[in-house]
Amino acid sequence: MADKKTRGRRSKIDLLPEEIKRELNTMLRDGRLQQQEILDLVNTQIKEAGLADKAKLSRSGLNRYASRMEEVGAKIRQAREVAEVWTAKLGDQPTSEVGKLLQEVVRTMAFETGMAMSESGDPVEPKALSQLALAIQRVEQAAMASHKREKEIRTAFAEEAANMVEEVAKSQGLTRDGVKAIKQQILGIV
Repeated sequence: MADKKTRGRRSKIDLLPEEIKRELNTMLRDGRLQQQEILDLVNTQIKEAGLADKAKLSRSGLNRYASRMEEVGAKIRQAREVAEVWTAKLGDQPTSEVGKLLQEVVRTMAFETGMAMSESGDPVEPKALSQLALAIQRVEQAAMASHKREKEIRTAFAEEAANMVEEVAKSQGLTRDGVKAIKQQILGIV
């Protein structure tokens, strides 16, 4: 949660003992208490733990932390909701369709990341550029593998169908030319 730069020093919340910090996070997530009540409880715990008075939290410090925590929580909730919607929608879709959608999502994210990097005006770090290129390469490899597998499945299905057509056609008295015509026109197999 301490993503804000504080000139090299950690926030008071980051310096809290793990047990007090865990209790603070639980109270903030719970939402049943007002921030002032949470502040009073945490500062009491700090005093009872024998920490110095300067370790006590201020109202504005707690508010900043709670706001950052809520922003992160909102992003997580939004991501979960989007995942739920797409999972429900794609639940009955073939795996390759879900894979294609996920590949497209990653492509879009890579594109947006690349655009943001180029528009920032800052020089792009070689490591960041390398990681972006690697991500794009992996998505394209996955797309090619998916396409190849899909093609193999279609070919196998067409061969199975051709064998079945041949068996049924022969049992029904069709000529060899008739079987060949069905295979060629319907199944695309010569």
